[in-house]
Amino acid sequence: MTFSADIGLAFPELILAVAALALLVWGAFAPRMTTALSAAAIVALLGAAFASATGPFGRAFAGGLISDEAATFAKVAIYIASAIAIPLGQRWFERRGVRNFEFPVLILLAALGMGMMASAGDLISLYVGVELHSLALYVLAAMHRDDGKASEAGLKYFVLGALSSGLLLYGSSLIYGFAGSTVFSEIAVVAQNGANTGLLFGLVFLICGLAFKVSAAPFHMWTPDVYEGAPTPVVAFFAAAPKLAAMVLFARVLAEGFAGAVPQWQQVLVVIALISIFVGAFAGLAQKNLKRLWAYSSIANIGYAVLGLAAGTGEGMQGMLMFMILYMIDVTGFFACLAALSRQGRPMETIEDMAGLIKEQPGIALAMTAFSLSALGLPPFSGFWAKVYVFRAALDAGLVWAAVAGLVGSVVAAFYYLRLLKVMWFDAASAATDKPAPEARVIALAMAVFSFPIVLVALTWLDPLAARAAAAFGLA
Repeated sequence: MTFSADIGLAFPELILAVAALALLVWGAFAPRMTTALSAAAIVALLGAAFASATGPFGRAFAGGLISDEAATFAKVAIYIASAIAIPLGQRWFERRGVRNFEFPVLILLAALGMGMMASAGDLISLYVGVELHSLALYVLAAMHRDDGKASEAGLKYFVLGALSSGLLLYGSSLIYGFAGSTVFSEIAVVAQNGANTGLLFGLVFLICGLAFKVSAAPFHMWTPDVYEGAPTPVVAFFAAAPKLAAMVLFARVLAEGFAGAVPQWQQVLVVIALISIFVGAFAGLAQKNLKRLWAYSSIANIGYAVLGLAAGTGEGMQGMLMFMILYMIDVTGFFACLAALSRQGRPMETIEDMAGLIKEQPGIALAMTAFSLSALGLPPFSGFWAKVYVFRAALDAGLVWAAVAGLVGSVVAAFYYLRLLKVMWFDAASAATDKPAPEARVIALAMAVFSFPIVLVALTWLDPLAARAAAAFGLA
């Protein structure tokens, strides 16, 4: 393939890279023009999403970058989610006297890294994508520098992120040493002929590093503290797009590099999935801070997505993609609700703070109700359909006991969602709430309407898109 063809396949990434560099220079000379900078960043992200949706398919840079249905599906969702995060976060920071032009630039850089993760075709592009998006996220976590919790969250995320990077690199070096190549398609040839012990050791370390990125247990230790300390709009971003990018990368590594070793990695993924589901369910019962509670909820939900991945089939890949898209909508909407709410200038972040919310802010209370019932898995909300996809894939793959265990974990987690609903609907409010932030309110209500009833229509066009994306991984 010619260099010009390679550039064409990498066009969405080039849009984001050039835009990030241009906005960085622009911000250095006009640091107060945050609204214009944010608008330009949103245009760049939407342009990259359009380029991804309409661009050609193929492999570029000696197999290091892949453009296919799976990459397109993921990148369009990632770029749109990143575009939503910019107005949500920029206005939140401005109301607190923080007018840093770096926020939209960091979102662009994180989106660039996530796009590379979705298109990674070898171990080198995998690592570059992971580190590019991770470094931007570390800074975003500590963006509110006057807040001690935010600084602590950024530091914890950075230190523990370095540990996961070490696991990734060590696993990659073992795989390269025993396979003789960094390209997934060439590693697959070695694995197909019988993965040796060294190759499987490398794969286990690689899985551990990627499990950290999706905050799957037992590699979840950073998640509750970072979610609690980081700015709420940043957490809304953390909990959505990066998780999808990491899960698609997870799927690509396993399906394209180790399709011949499904029985080996399936065992590891089932264990990770069930530990995540039960850690998220039981640890969430003790939480009173909503950001920490939804951190554990995200750990449990990633467990369901990993269960779909563990099926080792095309149906499992489709279930994982559908689950992640529908989960992204719920978690973005919930944290948008938290970003919109305050009482006497103080953020409302505990379960007790939500007392009587249905009388004070009925629109946001209804949205939070929808997101909670969806995360619980109650029909006909989007979360119910998301779980149907992954449990059906697990059952069809013969993982009956794992699916049953996952259902039990879902029942346990239902308690903390129902407790939040009880406080919002039946307890008396302690004081009046402030006027909600308009941009956060709009985003929260839009996500709630998508969760139900629009999801019933959206499933009809999301399902075939996810099916084609899953087929690109090459599993039967």
